[in-house]
Amino acid sequence: MNWQMARRAERLNPSTIREILKVTERPGIVSLAGGLPAADTFPVEAMREAAARVLREQPREALQYAASEGHAPLREWVAQQMSAQGLDCDAAQVLITTGSQQGLDLVGKVLIDPGSRVAVESPTYLGALQAWAPYEPEFVAVAGDDDGPLPAALEAARGARYAYLLPNFQNPSGRCITAARRAALVQAAARAALPIVEDNPYGDLWYDAPPPPPLAALAGDAAVYLGSFSKVLAPGLRLGYLVAPKALYPKLLQAKQAADLHTPGFNQRLVYEVIRDGFLADHVPTIRARYRVQRDAMRAALARHLPPGCRWTTPAGGMFFWVELAPGLDATALLPQAVAAGVAYVPGATFYPGAGRANTLRLSFVTVAPAQIDAAVARLAGVLEQALEACA
Repeated sequence: MNWQMARRAERLNPSTIREILKVTERPGIVSLAGGLPAADTFPVEAMREAAARVLREQPREALQYAASEGHAPLREWVAQQMSAQGLDCDAAQVLITTGSQQGLDLVGKVLIDPGSRVAVESPTYLGALQAWAPYEPEFVAVAGDDDGPLPAALEAARGARYAYLLPNFQNPSGRCITAARRAALVQAAARAALPIVEDNPYGDLWYDAPPPPPLAALAGDAAVYLGSFSKVLAPGLRLGYLVAPKALYPKLLQAKQAADLHTPGFNQRLVYEVIRDGFLADHVPTIRARYRVQRDAMRAALARHLPPGCRWTTPAGGMFFWVELAPGLDATALLPQAVAAGVAYVPGATFYPGAGRANTLRLSFVTVAPAQIDAAVARLAGVLEQALEACA
């Protein structure tokens, strides 16, 4: 049978990160590649008790089809949390999604036509590029510095359907946009009549100080906000949410209905039972404390082992170090040698909307013990030193 693929199918590509994770399953490989939360942080006992309550008190409701908008008490909880951060919204603007990745897909489905321009940071989250590529947009790279995207670059994207921004401990760079830059970006977007799609999976994972208020709190109806429970509870539940302007919400809801009818109702009720009485206020600080130690271990290991010419910035939160290698080195070409030496990372070029910088890579620290971090970075340094010697 000769199956004729849709044109959009040609734009579907495997996730570079997922392919690398397959390699890391080999014995002896220390993975600094995947952006996975540490499994030891999953609140297993709290989940077990909450599951028992749900199945005891509301079993039929939890196992039945449910409203596409999501479990009403959970939506109300999200609205209250967002209002506390300065975003003026109510539960009628909250849509519970099957992971925040689905939120990205719904945004693309509703807002992108073939040839539409979409402004994205450079580098940016690979999963967003993958989610939107089948809708055939033209990605417009927004340049930035250590404080975040440049307002002038955002204004230059005038005419794009929206600007996609990750203000808190960005994946992959670890960068957090400063308060002053956030205000300037919102003003620049308003001048350019450019809506903002704000993605915030890492905002609760701060180590030194909480991040500034969200962009959506400043932009109001000119922004869609995406959040997730994956990094603070468990990614296997596939539970995220979006907060949308009232004018846009109905179409996002219709796209959600067409995609999967609703996010699993049992999972929603389970999560609500866990978080309803303030569980996260005690739980998330334990995650921060653990990850801070691992962040500091990687910072020390990079300073101790990496050869001259390498640069990085210590993240104030999140899961990643972004490393710039010496000019002339290609992180993609060096990956097989690194794996052979027993360490894996993600080449940085894959995170760019266009031609990426070959001498960059992303390192994740949250699933590896401090001693393993030091050993893995030492192995990586050995590979880099050999490559530099070969270039000399």
